[in-house]
Amino acid sequence: MGLDPTKHADWEIAVAAESSMKDVYQLAEELELEKEELLPYGHHVAKVDFKKVLQRLADKPNGKYIVVTAITPTPLGEGKSTTTMGLTQGMGKRDKRVIATIRQPSGGPTMNIKGSAAGGGLSQCIPFAPFSLGLTGDINAIMNAHNLAMVALTSRMQHEFNYDDQHLAKINLKRLNIDPRNVQMKWVIDFCAQALRRIVIGLGGKRDGFMMESGFAIAVSSEVMAILSVAKDLKDMRERMGKIVVAYDKTGNPVTTADLEVDGAMTAWMVDAINPNLMQTLEGQPVFVHAGPFANIAIGQSSIIADRLGLKLADYVITESGFGADIGFEKFWNLKCRISGLKPHCAVLVTTIRGLKCHGGAPMPVPGKPLDPVYREENVEWVEKGCANMVHHINTIKKAGINPVVCINAFHTDTENEIQAVRRIAEAAGAKVAFSNHWRYGGDGALELADAVIAACEEPNEFKYLYELEIPLRERIELIAKEVYGADGVDYSSVALEKIKRMEEDPEMQKLGTCMVKTHLSLSDNPAIKGIPKGWRLNVRDILTYEGAGFVVPVAGTISLMPGTSSDPAYRRIDVDVETGKVKGLF
Repeated sequence: MGLDPTKHADWEIAVAAESSMKDVYQLAEELELEKEELLPYGHHVAKVDFKKVLQRLADKPNGKYIVVTAITPTPLGEGKSTTTMGLTQGMGKRDKRVIATIRQPSGGPTMNIKGSAAGGGLSQCIPFAPFSLGLTGDINAIMNAHNLAMVALTSRMQHEFNYDDQHLAKINLKRLNIDPRNVQMKWVIDFCAQALRRIVIGLGGKRDGFMMESGFAIAVSSEVMAILSVAKDLKDMRERMGKIVVAYDKTGNPVTTADLEVDGAMTAWMVDAINPNLMQTLEGQPVFVHAGPFANIAIGQSSIIADRLGLKLADYVITESGFGADIGFEKFWNLKCRISGLKPHCAVLVTTIRGLKCHGGAPMPVPGKPLDPVYREENVEWVEKGCANMVHHINTIKKAGINPVVCINAFHTDTENEIQAVRRIAEAAGAKVAFSNHWRYGGDGALELADAVIAACEEPNEFKYLYELEIPLRERIELIAKEVYGADGVDYSSVALEKIKRMEEDPEMQKLGTCMVKTHLSLSDNPAIKGIPKGWRLNVRDILTYEGAGFVVPVAGTISLMPGTSSDPAYRRIDVDVETGKVKGLF
Protein backbone atom coordinates (compact mmCIF):
# COMPACT_ATOMS: atom_id res chain seq x y z
CA MET A 1 0.00 0.00 0.00
CA GLY A 2 1.34 3.44 -0.97
CA LEU A 3 0.87 6.87 0.56
CA ASP A 4 -2.60 7.89 1.71
CA PRO A 5 -4.21 9.80 -1.22
CA THR A 6 -6.33 11.83 1.22
CA LYS A 7 -3.10 13.32 2.59
CA HIS A 8 -0.75 13.39 -0.39
CA ALA A 9 -0.84 14.77 -3.94
CA ASP A 10 -0.85 12.40 -6.91
CA TRP A 11 2.70 13.33 -7.89
CA GLU A 12 3.94 12.58 -4.35
CA ILE A 13 2.25 9.15 -4.44
CA ALA A 14 3.77 8.45 -7.84
CA VAL A 15 7.29 9.48 -6.83
CA ALA A 16 7.09 7.28 -3.72
CA ALA A 17 5.91 4.29 -5.77
CA GLU A 18 8.59 4.77 -8.41
CA SER A 19 11.32 3.87 -5.93
CA SER A 20 10.21 0.23 -6.04
CA MET A 21 8.60 -0.13 -9.47
CA LYS A 22 9.55 -2.88 -11.91
CA ASP A 23 12.15 -2.17 -14.57
CA VAL A 24 11.18 -2.69 -18.21
CA TYR A 25 13.10 -5.96 -18.39
CA GLN A 26 10.95 -7.49 -15.67
CA LEU A 27 7.80 -6.21 -17.39
CA ALA A 28 8.99 -7.70 -20.66
CA GLU A 29 9.76 -11.04 -19.02
CA GLU A 30 6.29 -11.17 -17.45
CA LEU A 31 4.74 -10.40 -20.87
CA GLU A 32 6.95 -13.12 -22.41
CA LEU A 33 8.44 -10.68 -24.88
CA GLU A 34 11.61 -11.72 -26.66
CA LYS A 35 14.78 -9.65 -26.31
CA GLU A 36 14.68 -8.06 -29.75
CA GLU A 37 11.02 -7.05 -29.27
CA LEU A 38 11.85 -4.68 -26.39
CA LEU A 39 13.24 -1.23 -27.23
CA PRO A 40 14.23 0.38 -23.87
CA TYR A 41 14.10 4.14 -23.21
CA GLY A 42 15.95 4.13 -19.91
CA HIS A 43 15.15 1.70 -17.09
CA HIS A 44 11.38 2.10 -16.71
CA VAL A 45 9.97 3.00 -20.14
CA ALA A 46 10.30 1.12 -23.39
CA LYS A 47 8.82 0.82 -26.82
CA VAL A 48 7.70 -2.57 -28.10
CA ASP A 49 8.33 -3.69 -31.67
CA PHE A 50 4.69 -4.52 -32.38
CA LYS A 51 5.35 -5.95 -35.84
CA LYS A 52 7.65 -8.67 -34.52
CA VAL A 53 5.26 -9.55 -31.69
CA LEU A 54 2.20 -9.72 -33.94
CA GLN A 55 4.05 -11.88 -36.45
CA ARG A 56 5.23 -14.26 -33.72
CA LEU A 57 1.80 -14.51 -32.07
CA ALA A 58 -0.33 -14.39 -35.23
CA ASP A 59 -2.05 -17.68 -34.43
CA LYS A 60 -2.70 -16.93 -30.77
CA PRO A 61 -6.37 -16.12 -29.93
CA ASN A 62 -7.15 -12.59 -28.80
CA GLY A 63 -8.02 -11.81 -25.18
CA LYS A 64 -11.17 -10.07 -23.98
CA TYR A 65 -11.60 -6.43 -25.04
CA ILE A 66 -13.00 -3.84 -22.57
CA VAL A 67 -13.63 -0.14 -23.19
CA VAL A 68 -13.91 2.47 -20.43
CA THR A 69 -16.18 5.47 -21.03
CA ALA A 70 -18.23 7.82 -18.84
CA ILE A 71 -21.32 9.90 -18.27
CA THR A 72 -21.23 13.47 -19.60
CA PRO A 73 -18.41 14.86 -17.45
CA THR A 74 -18.21 17.99 -15.37
CA PRO A 75 -15.20 20.26 -16.10
CA LEU A 76 -13.42 18.33 -13.31
CA GLY A 77 -13.76 14.97 -15.11
CA GLU A 78 -15.25 11.76 -13.72
CA GLY A 79 -12.07 9.68 -13.39
CA LYS A 80 -11.92 7.46 -16.48
CA SER A 81 -8.12 7.21 -16.46
CA THR A 82 -8.11 6.54 -12.71
CA THR A 83 -10.78 3.87 -13.20
CA THR A 84 -8.86 2.31 -16.10
CA MET A 85 -5.79 2.01 -13.88
CA GLY A 86 -7.85 0.83 -10.89
CA LEU A 87 -9.69 -1.82 -12.91
CA THR A 88 -6.39 -3.06 -14.33
CA GLN A 89 -5.02 -3.33 -10.80
CA GLY A 90 -8.20 -5.01 -9.53
CA MET A 91 -8.05 -7.63 -12.26
CA GLY A 92 -4.39 -8.12 -11.41
CA LYS A 93 -5.48 -8.83 -7.82
CA ARG A 94 -7.77 -11.50 -9.28
CA ASP A 95 -4.70 -13.07 -10.91
CA LYS A 96 -5.82 -12.13 -14.43
CA ARG A 97 -3.28 -11.46 -17.16
CA VAL A 98 -4.31 -7.89 -18.00
CA ILE A 99 -2.96 -4.92 -19.97
CA ALA A 100 -4.30 -1.35 -20.09
CA THR A 101 -4.03 0.69 -23.28
CA ILE A 102 -4.32 4.44 -22.77
CA ARG A 103 -3.57 7.68 -24.57
CA GLN A 104 -0.50 9.85 -24.13
CA PRO A 105 -1.37 13.18 -22.48
CA SER A 106 -1.00 16.45 -24.34
CA GLY A 107 1.19 19.22 -23.00
CA GLY A 108 -1.76 21.59 -23.40
CA PRO A 109 -4.00 20.22 -20.61
CA THR A 110 -1.00 19.04 -18.54
CA MET A 111 0.21 22.63 -18.28
CA ASN A 112 -3.30 24.08 -18.09
CA ILE A 113 -6.26 22.91 -15.94
CA LYS A 114 -7.05 19.29 -16.80
CA GLY A 115 -3.83 17.57 -15.74
CA SER A 116 -1.86 14.74 -17.26
CA ALA A 117 -4.45 11.89 -17.39
CA ALA A 118 -2.18 9.41 -15.62
CA GLY A 119 -4.97 8.52 -13.19
CA GLY A 120 -4.96 9.53 -9.55
CA GLY A 121 -4.61 8.45 -5.96
CA LEU A 122 -3.48 4.81 -5.75
CA SER A 123 -4.53 4.10 -9.34
CA GLN A 124 -1.96 5.71 -11.61
CA CYS A 125 0.33 5.05 -14.55
CA ILE A 126 4.01 5.48 -13.72
CA PRO A 127 6.67 6.81 -14.03
CA PHE A 128 4.54 9.94 -13.74
CA ALA A 129 6.86 12.72 -14.96
CA PRO A 130 7.99 10.96 -18.18
CA PHE A 131 4.36 10.03 -18.90
CA SER A 132 3.28 13.66 -18.50
CA LEU A 133 6.22 15.41 -20.16
CA GLY A 134 6.74 14.06 -23.66
CA LEU A 135 7.39 10.38 -22.91
CA THR A 136 9.43 8.94 -25.84
CA GLY A 137 8.76 11.83 -28.20
CA ASP A 138 5.72 10.60 -30.15
CA ILE A 139 3.87 13.93 -30.00
CA ASN A 140 7.06 15.75 -30.95
CA ALA A 141 7.35 13.48 -34.00
CA ILE A 142 3.72 14.23 -34.88
CA MET A 143 4.35 17.97 -34.63
CA ASN A 144 7.41 17.70 -36.86
CA ALA A 145 5.63 15.57 -39.45
CA HIS A 146 2.59 17.86 -39.49
CA ASN A 147 4.54 21.12 -39.58
CA LEU A 148 6.77 19.76 -42.34
CA ALA A 149 3.64 19.55 -44.49
CA MET A 150 2.97 23.21 -43.73
CA VAL A 151 6.59 24.08 -44.60
CA ALA A 152 6.15 22.26 -47.91
CA LEU A 153 2.86 24.04 -48.60
CA THR A 154 3.97 27.58 -47.74
CA SER A 155 7.32 27.31 -49.51
CA ARG A 156 5.60 25.94 -52.62
CA MET A 157 3.17 28.88 -52.58
CA GLN A 158 6.08 31.31 -52.27
CA HIS A 159 8.00 29.79 -55.18
CA GLU A 160 4.94 29.58 -57.43
CA PHE A 161 4.17 33.25 -56.70
CA ASN A 162 7.74 34.43 -57.32
CA TYR A 163 8.70 32.35 -60.39
CA ASP A 164 7.25 31.66 -63.82
CA ASP A 165 6.50 28.21 -65.25
CA GLN A 166 9.82 28.05 -67.11
CA HIS A 167 11.82 28.49 -63.91
CA LEU A 168 9.63 25.99 -62.05
CA ALA A 169 10.19 23.45 -64.83
CA LYS A 170 13.98 23.82 -64.44
CA ILE A 171 13.72 22.67 -60.83
CA ASN A 172 11.15 19.99 -61.72
CA LEU A 173 8.19 21.63 -59.95
CA LYS A 174 4.67 21.46 -61.35
CA ARG A 175 2.51 24.52 -60.67
CA LEU A 176 -0.21 23.51 -58.23
CA ASN A 177 -2.11 26.84 -58.24
CA ILE A 178 -2.87 26.61 -54.51
CA ASP A 179 -5.67 28.91 -53.39
CA PRO A 180 -4.42 30.88 -50.35
CA ARG A 181 -8.05 31.42 -49.27
CA ASN A 182 -8.70 27.68 -49.18
CA VAL A 183 -5.91 26.21 -47.06
CA GLN A 184 -7.17 23.25 -44.99
CA MET A 185 -4.27 22.83 -42.55
CA LYS A 186 -2.87 24.98 -39.79
CA TRP A 187 0.40 24.70 -37.89
CA VAL A 188 0.37 22.73 -34.63
CA ILE A 189 1.90 23.16 -31.18
CA ASP A 190 1.31 21.02 -28.08
CA PHE A 191 0.11 23.82 -25.81
CA CYS A 192 -3.16 25.70 -25.32
CA ALA A 193 -2.19 28.92 -27.09
CA GLN A 194 -5.23 31.00 -27.98
CA ALA A 195 -3.05 33.85 -29.26
CA LEU A 196 -2.02 31.62 -32.18
CA ARG A 197 -5.51 30.65 -33.37
CA ARG A 198 -5.46 33.28 -36.12
CA ILE A 199 -2.23 34.82 -37.35
CA VAL A 200 -0.72 36.34 -40.49
CA ILE A 201 2.45 34.75 -41.88
CA GLY A 202 4.90 35.77 -44.59
CA LEU A 203 5.27 39.41 -43.54
CA GLY A 204 8.28 41.10 -45.10
CA GLY A 205 9.69 40.77 -48.61
CA LYS A 206 9.49 38.10 -51.32
CA ARG A 207 12.20 36.09 -49.57
CA ASP A 208 10.12 35.87 -46.39
CA GLY A 209 7.39 33.59 -47.64
CA PHE A 210 3.90 34.01 -49.03
CA MET A 211 1.81 36.42 -46.96
CA MET A 212 -1.56 34.99 -45.91
CA GLU A 213 -3.79 34.33 -42.93
CA SER A 214 -2.91 31.15 -41.04
CA GLY A 215 -3.07 29.78 -37.50
CA PHE A 216 -2.27 27.01 -35.05
CA ALA A 217 -4.23 24.04 -33.71
CA ILE A 218 -3.22 21.87 -30.74
CA ALA A 219 -0.91 19.03 -31.79
CA VAL A 220 -3.19 16.17 -30.79
CA SER A 221 -5.91 17.43 -33.16
CA SER A 222 -3.52 16.86 -36.08
CA GLU A 223 -4.55 14.38 -38.74
CA VAL A 224 -1.13 12.81 -38.25
CA MET A 225 -2.18 11.92 -34.69
CA ALA A 226 -5.41 10.44 -36.04
CA ILE A 227 -3.38 8.37 -38.49
CA LEU A 228 -1.20 7.07 -35.64
CA SER A 229 -4.41 6.06 -33.83
CA VAL A 230 -5.88 4.07 -36.73
CA ALA A 231 -2.92 2.80 -38.79
CA LYS A 232 -2.45 -0.97 -38.75
CA ASP A 233 1.26 -0.90 -39.67
CA LEU A 234 3.96 1.27 -41.26
CA LYS A 235 2.83 0.48 -44.82
CA ASP A 236 -0.71 1.56 -43.97
CA MET A 237 0.62 4.71 -42.26
CA ARG A 238 2.73 5.57 -45.33
CA GLU A 239 -0.28 5.22 -47.64
CA ARG A 240 -2.50 7.32 -45.37
CA MET A 241 0.14 10.04 -45.02
CA GLY A 242 0.03 10.75 -48.76
CA LYS A 243 -3.75 11.28 -48.72
CA ILE A 244 -3.76 14.24 -46.30
CA VAL A 245 -5.44 17.22 -47.95
CA VAL A 246 -3.53 20.38 -47.04
CA ALA A 247 -5.35 22.85 -49.31
CA TYR A 248 -7.38 23.22 -52.52
CA ASP A 249 -6.32 24.72 -55.83
CA LYS A 250 -8.07 27.65 -57.50
CA THR A 251 -10.48 25.33 -59.31
CA GLY A 252 -11.46 23.50 -56.08
CA ASN A 253 -9.36 20.35 -56.50
CA PRO A 254 -7.58 18.96 -53.40
CA VAL A 255 -3.86 19.43 -52.93
CA THR A 256 -2.39 16.58 -50.90
CA THR A 257 0.88 15.88 -49.14
CA ALA A 258 1.67 13.52 -52.02
CA ASP A 259 1.23 16.42 -54.48
CA LEU A 260 3.73 18.36 -52.38
CA GLU A 261 6.07 15.31 -52.35
CA VAL A 262 6.41 15.57 -48.57
CA ASP A 263 4.50 12.44 -47.48
CA GLY A 264 7.56 10.18 -47.44
CA ALA A 265 9.55 12.60 -45.27
CA MET A 266 6.56 13.00 -42.93
CA THR A 267 6.42 9.23 -42.48
CA ALA A 268 10.15 9.18 -41.75
CA TRP A 269 9.47 11.26 -38.63
CA MET A 270 7.00 8.58 -37.47
CA VAL A 271 9.09 5.40 -37.82
CA ASP A 272 9.84 5.15 -34.09
CA ALA A 273 6.55 6.69 -32.95
CA ILE A 274 4.50 3.88 -34.50
CA ASN A 275 5.68 1.46 -31.76
CA PRO A 276 3.61 1.57 -28.52
CA ASN A 277 5.19 2.71 -25.25
CA LEU A 278 5.36 0.25 -22.33
CA MET A 279 4.78 1.55 -18.79
CA GLN A 280 3.04 0.20 -15.67
CA THR A 281 0.40 0.84 -13.03
CA LEU A 282 1.32 1.66 -9.43
CA GLU A 283 0.88 -2.07 -8.72
CA GLY A 284 3.04 -3.25 -11.63
CA GLN A 285 0.54 -4.28 -14.31
CA PRO A 286 1.69 -3.41 -17.86
CA VAL A 287 0.26 -0.36 -19.63
CA PHE A 288 0.64 0.50 -23.32
CA VAL A 289 0.58 4.27 -23.89
CA HIS A 290 0.09 5.27 -27.50
CA ALA A 291 -1.58 8.08 -29.50
CA GLY A 292 -3.29 11.12 -28.09
CA PRO A 293 -6.31 12.57 -26.32
CA PHE A 294 -9.18 14.98 -27.14
CA ALA A 295 -12.26 13.07 -28.26
CA ASN A 296 -14.18 16.33 -28.57
CA ILE A 297 -11.90 17.64 -31.36
CA ALA A 298 -10.23 14.41 -32.52
CA ILE A 299 -10.78 10.64 -32.48
CA GLY A 300 -9.78 10.42 -28.80
CA GLN A 301 -8.56 6.81 -28.77
CA SER A 302 -5.39 4.93 -27.94
CA SER A 303 -3.97 3.27 -31.02
CA ILE A 304 -5.36 0.23 -32.78
CA ILE A 305 -1.78 -1.07 -32.86
CA ALA A 306 -1.53 -0.97 -29.04
CA ASP A 307 -4.89 -2.71 -28.65
CA ARG A 308 -3.97 -5.47 -31.13
CA LEU A 309 -0.63 -5.94 -29.36
CA GLY A 310 -2.28 -6.14 -25.95
CA LEU A 311 -4.91 -8.62 -27.12
CA LYS A 312 -2.16 -11.05 -28.16
CA LEU A 313 -0.18 -10.66 -24.95
CA ALA A 314 -2.96 -10.68 -22.33
CA ASP A 315 -6.25 -12.33 -21.48
CA TYR A 316 -7.90 -8.94 -20.89
CA VAL A 317 -7.20 -5.56 -22.50
CA ILE A 318 -8.74 -2.44 -20.96
CA THR A 319 -8.76 0.60 -23.24
CA GLU A 320 -10.17 4.07 -22.64
CA SER A 321 -12.11 6.44 -24.89
CA GLY A 322 -12.12 10.19 -24.33
CA PHE A 323 -14.83 12.08 -22.45
CA GLY A 324 -18.44 10.77 -22.29
CA ALA A 325 -20.08 7.92 -24.18
CA ASP A 326 -21.60 10.39 -26.66
CA ILE A 327 -18.09 11.46 -27.70
CA GLY A 328 -15.27 8.93 -27.20
CA PHE A 329 -17.37 5.78 -27.03
CA GLU A 330 -19.31 6.70 -30.18
CA LYS A 331 -16.01 7.06 -32.06
CA PHE A 332 -14.66 3.85 -30.54
CA TRP A 333 -17.85 2.08 -31.65
CA ASN A 334 -18.31 3.43 -35.17
CA LEU A 335 -14.77 4.39 -36.18
CA LYS A 336 -12.07 2.55 -34.25
CA CYS A 337 -13.79 -0.84 -34.17
CA ARG A 338 -14.82 -0.55 -37.82
CA ILE A 339 -11.24 0.17 -38.87
CA SER A 340 -9.65 -2.45 -36.59
CA GLY A 341 -12.26 -5.18 -37.00
CA LEU A 342 -12.08 -5.75 -33.21
CA LYS A 343 -15.24 -6.34 -31.19
CA PRO A 344 -15.48 -5.35 -27.51
CA HIS A 345 -16.88 -7.68 -24.86
CA CYS A 346 -17.84 -5.07 -22.26
CA ALA A 347 -18.09 -1.30 -21.70
CA VAL A 348 -17.48 0.34 -18.31
CA LEU A 349 -19.47 3.56 -17.76
CA VAL A 350 -17.68 5.65 -15.13
CA THR A 351 -20.17 7.53 -12.97
CA THR A 352 -19.70 9.78 -9.95
CA ILE A 353 -22.18 11.04 -7.41
CA ARG A 354 -20.65 14.48 -7.94
CA GLY A 355 -21.30 14.34 -11.68
CA LEU A 356 -24.87 13.13 -11.22
CA LYS A 357 -25.58 15.93 -8.75
CA CYS A 358 -24.36 18.42 -11.35
CA HIS A 359 -26.71 16.96 -13.96
CA GLY A 360 -29.48 16.97 -11.37
CA GLY A 361 -29.29 20.68 -10.52
CA ALA A 362 -26.18 21.41 -8.44
CA PRO A 363 -24.00 24.39 -9.50
CA MET A 364 -21.42 23.66 -12.19
CA PRO A 365 -17.97 22.96 -10.65
CA VAL A 366 -15.26 25.39 -11.76
CA PRO A 367 -11.68 24.06 -12.10
CA GLY A 368 -9.28 25.85 -9.76
CA LYS A 369 -12.03 27.07 -7.44
CA PRO A 370 -13.29 25.41 -4.23
CA LEU A 371 -16.09 22.91 -4.79
CA ASP A 372 -19.51 24.21 -3.75
CA PRO A 373 -20.37 22.83 -0.27
CA VAL A 374 -23.60 21.30 -1.65
CA TYR A 375 -21.48 18.55 -3.22
CA ARG A 376 -20.46 17.40 0.26
CA GLU A 377 -24.03 17.13 1.49
CA GLU A 378 -26.46 14.29 0.82
CA ASN A 379 -29.03 15.10 -1.88
CA VAL A 380 -30.67 11.95 -3.24
CA GLU A 381 -33.14 14.00 -5.28
CA TRP A 382 -30.35 15.63 -7.31
CA VAL A 383 -28.66 12.26 -7.78
CA GLU A 384 -31.86 10.60 -9.00
CA LYS A 385 -32.58 13.43 -11.41
CA GLY A 386 -29.00 13.37 -12.69
CA CYS A 387 -29.23 9.62 -13.29
CA ALA A 388 -31.20 10.41 -16.45
CA ASN A 389 -27.86 11.33 -18.03
CA MET A 390 -26.35 8.01 -16.91
CA VAL A 391 -29.32 6.04 -18.29
CA HIS A 392 -28.97 7.86 -21.62
CA HIS A 393 -25.38 6.63 -21.89
CA ILE A 394 -26.30 3.10 -20.78
CA ASN A 395 -28.79 3.03 -23.64
CA THR A 396 -26.14 4.27 -26.08
CA ILE A 397 -23.84 1.39 -25.07
CA LYS A 398 -26.71 -1.09 -25.43
CA LYS A 399 -27.40 0.22 -28.96
CA ALA A 400 -23.91 -1.02 -29.83
CA GLY A 401 -24.87 -4.46 -28.53
CA ILE A 402 -22.28 -4.30 -25.74
CA ASN A 403 -22.78 -5.28 -22.10
CA PRO A 404 -22.61 -2.15 -19.87
CA VAL A 405 -21.09 -2.08 -16.38
CA VAL A 406 -21.71 1.10 -14.38
CA CYS A 407 -18.74 1.94 -12.15
CA ILE A 408 -19.63 4.22 -9.25
CA ASN A 409 -16.25 5.91 -8.84
CA ALA A 410 -16.13 6.57 -5.10
CA PHE A 411 -15.65 9.91 -3.37
CA HIS A 412 -15.42 10.06 0.41
CA THR A 413 -18.47 12.39 0.51
CA ASP A 414 -20.76 9.84 -1.19
CA THR A 415 -23.52 8.55 1.09
CA GLU A 416 -25.07 5.10 1.16
CA ASN A 417 -28.48 6.46 0.18
CA GLU A 418 -26.99 8.19 -2.89
CA ILE A 419 -25.05 5.08 -3.90
CA GLN A 420 -28.12 2.87 -3.56
CA ALA A 421 -30.15 5.27 -5.73
CA VAL A 422 -27.57 4.92 -8.52
CA ARG A 423 -27.50 1.13 -8.18
CA ARG A 424 -31.28 0.89 -8.36
CA ILE A 425 -31.62 3.14 -11.42
CA ALA A 426 -28.67 1.62 -13.32
CA GLU A 427 -29.83 -1.95 -12.73
CA ALA A 428 -33.35 -1.04 -13.85
CA ALA A 429 -31.78 0.29 -17.08
CA GLY A 430 -30.13 -3.09 -17.71
CA ALA A 431 -26.58 -2.53 -16.50
CA LYS A 432 -24.39 -4.34 -14.00
CA VAL A 433 -23.26 -1.99 -11.23
CA ALA A 434 -20.11 -1.91 -9.11
CA PHE A 435 -19.01 0.50 -6.39
CA SER A 436 -15.26 1.06 -6.68
CA ASN A 437 -12.85 2.82 -4.32
CA HIS A 438 -9.71 2.35 -6.38
CA TRP A 439 -8.58 5.99 -5.97
CA ARG A 440 -8.14 5.41 -2.25
CA TYR A 441 -7.23 1.71 -2.09
CA GLY A 442 -5.87 0.77 -5.53
CA GLY A 443 -6.58 -2.74 -6.76
CA ASP A 444 -8.05 -3.81 -3.44
CA GLY A 445 -10.67 -1.10 -3.84
CA ALA A 446 -11.58 -2.27 -7.36
CA LEU A 447 -12.36 -5.94 -6.70
CA GLU A 448 -16.14 -5.54 -7.02
CA LEU A 449 -15.62 -3.72 -10.33
CA ALA A 450 -13.18 -6.36 -11.57
CA ASP A 451 -15.62 -9.15 -10.76
CA ALA A 452 -18.49 -7.35 -12.55
CA VAL A 453 -16.37 -6.79 -15.66
CA ILE A 454 -15.11 -10.38 -15.74
CA ALA A 455 -18.70 -11.61 -15.50
CA ALA A 456 -19.91 -9.20 -18.22
CA CYS A 457 -17.16 -10.40 -20.58
CA GLU A 458 -18.50 -13.95 -20.32
CA GLU A 459 -22.02 -12.97 -21.37
CA PRO A 460 -22.98 -13.02 -25.06
CA ASN A 461 -23.29 -9.75 -26.96
CA GLU A 462 -24.30 -8.73 -30.46
CA PHE A 463 -21.97 -5.91 -31.40
CA LYS A 464 -23.23 -3.80 -34.32
CA TYR A 465 -22.48 -0.36 -35.77
CA LEU A 466 -24.92 2.53 -35.61
CA TYR A 467 -24.67 3.09 -39.36
CA GLU A 468 -23.19 1.55 -42.49
CA LEU A 469 -20.92 3.57 -44.76
CA GLU A 470 -23.31 3.13 -47.67
CA ILE A 471 -25.82 5.60 -46.25
CA PRO A 472 -25.39 9.30 -47.19
CA LEU A 473 -23.28 11.50 -44.92
CA ARG A 474 -26.17 13.69 -43.82
CA GLU A 475 -28.14 10.63 -42.74
CA ARG A 476 -25.18 9.43 -40.68
CA ILE A 477 -24.80 12.78 -38.93
CA GLU A 478 -28.53 12.81 -38.20
CA LEU A 479 -28.37 9.27 -36.79
CA ILE A 480 -25.56 10.23 -34.43
CA ALA A 481 -27.34 13.45 -33.45
CA LYS A 482 -30.65 11.74 -32.73
CA GLU A 483 -29.61 8.31 -31.42
CA VAL A 484 -26.50 9.29 -29.44
CA TYR A 485 -26.99 12.96 -28.51
CA GLY A 486 -30.80 13.03 -28.32
CA ALA A 487 -31.23 15.93 -30.79
CA ASP A 488 -34.43 16.54 -32.74
CA GLY A 489 -32.44 17.03 -35.95
CA VAL A 490 -29.49 18.79 -37.58
CA ASP A 491 -29.06 22.29 -39.05
CA TYR A 492 -26.15 23.22 -41.33
CA SER A 493 -24.42 26.51 -42.01
CA SER A 494 -24.21 27.52 -45.67
CA VAL A 495 -20.49 26.65 -45.67
CA ALA A 496 -21.11 23.18 -44.21
CA LEU A 497 -24.04 22.52 -46.56
CA GLU A 498 -22.01 23.42 -49.64
CA LYS A 499 -19.20 21.10 -48.59
CA ILE A 500 -21.46 18.22 -47.63
CA LYS A 501 -23.31 18.31 -50.96
CA ARG A 502 -19.99 18.11 -52.80
CA MET A 503 -18.85 15.20 -50.62
CA GLU A 504 -22.06 13.26 -51.20
CA GLU A 505 -21.45 13.46 -54.95
CA ASP A 506 -17.98 11.90 -54.58
CA PRO A 507 -18.01 8.07 -54.26
CA GLU A 508 -14.57 8.10 -52.59
CA MET A 509 -15.69 10.55 -49.92
CA GLN A 510 -18.68 8.32 -49.20
CA LYS A 511 -16.28 5.60 -47.98
CA LEU A 512 -14.92 7.79 -45.18
CA GLY A 513 -16.06 7.43 -41.56
CA THR A 514 -17.69 10.24 -39.58
CA CYS A 515 -15.70 11.84 -36.73
CA MET A 516 -17.84 14.40 -34.91
CA VAL A 517 -16.43 17.53 -33.24
CA LYS A 518 -18.65 18.64 -30.34
CA THR A 519 -18.39 19.89 -26.77
CA HIS A 520 -17.82 17.15 -24.20
CA LEU A 521 -19.61 19.05 -21.43
CA SER A 522 -23.13 18.46 -22.72
CA LEU A 523 -25.06 15.98 -24.82
CA SER A 524 -26.00 19.05 -26.89
CA ASP A 525 -23.65 21.43 -28.71
CA ASN A 526 -24.07 23.97 -25.87
CA PRO A 527 -21.66 23.22 -22.98
CA ALA A 528 -23.88 25.01 -20.45
CA ILE A 529 -26.82 22.59 -20.83
CA LYS A 530 -26.60 19.65 -18.42
CA GLY A 531 -28.69 16.50 -17.89
CA ILE A 532 -30.79 15.42 -20.90
CA PRO A 533 -31.41 18.42 -23.17
CA LYS A 534 -34.81 18.48 -24.87
CA GLY A 535 -36.14 20.27 -27.94
CA TRP A 536 -32.83 21.17 -29.54
CA ARG A 537 -31.12 20.73 -32.92
CA LEU A 538 -27.43 20.10 -33.59
CA ASN A 539 -25.79 23.03 -35.41
CA VAL A 540 -23.04 21.91 -37.81
CA ARG A 541 -21.01 24.95 -38.84
CA ASP A 542 -18.25 23.33 -40.91
CA ILE A 543 -17.13 20.04 -42.46
CA LEU A 544 -13.43 19.12 -42.49
CA THR A 545 -11.88 16.21 -44.34
CA TYR A 546 -9.17 13.93 -42.94
CA GLU A 547 -8.76 11.69 -45.97
CA GLY A 548 -5.53 10.17 -44.69
CA ALA A 549 -7.13 9.09 -41.44
CA GLY A 550 -10.29 8.15 -43.32
CA PHE A 551 -12.69 10.64 -41.69
CA VAL A 552 -15.15 13.31 -42.60
CA VAL A 553 -15.21 15.72 -39.64
CA PRO A 554 -18.44 17.65 -38.98
CA VAL A 555 -17.81 20.53 -36.56
CA ALA A 556 -20.73 21.38 -34.27
CA GLY A 557 -21.12 24.46 -32.10
CA THR A 558 -18.34 26.92 -31.32
CA ILE A 559 -15.64 24.45 -30.31
CA SER A 560 -12.07 25.36 -31.30
CA LEU A 561 -9.21 23.11 -32.40
CA MET A 562 -6.92 25.27 -30.25
CA PRO A 563 -8.02 25.45 -26.58
CA GLY A 564 -7.08 28.44 -24.46
CA THR A 565 -4.92 28.62 -21.35
CA SER A 566 -6.75 29.63 -18.17
CA SER A 567 -5.90 32.46 -15.78
CA ASP A 568 -4.64 29.93 -13.19
CA PRO A 569 -2.81 27.23 -15.19
CA ALA A 570 -1.03 24.22 -13.71
CA TYR A 571 2.41 25.38 -14.86
CA ARG A 572 2.38 27.93 -12.02
CA ARG A 573 2.77 25.05 -9.55
CA ILE A 574 5.15 22.73 -11.48
CA ASP A 575 8.83 22.80 -10.60
CA VAL A 576 11.92 20.62 -10.23
CA ASP A 577 13.78 19.51 -7.11
CA VAL A 578 17.28 20.59 -8.16
CA GLU A 579 18.94 18.13 -5.78
CA THR A 580 17.14 14.99 -7.02
CA GLY A 581 15.95 16.08 -10.47
CA LYS A 582 12.42 14.96 -9.57
CA VAL A 583 9.54 16.93 -11.06
CA LYS A 584 6.99 18.13 -8.51
CA GLY A 585 3.56 19.72 -8.77
CA LEU A 586 2.21 17.71 -11.71
CA PHE A 587 -1.34 16.44 -11.35
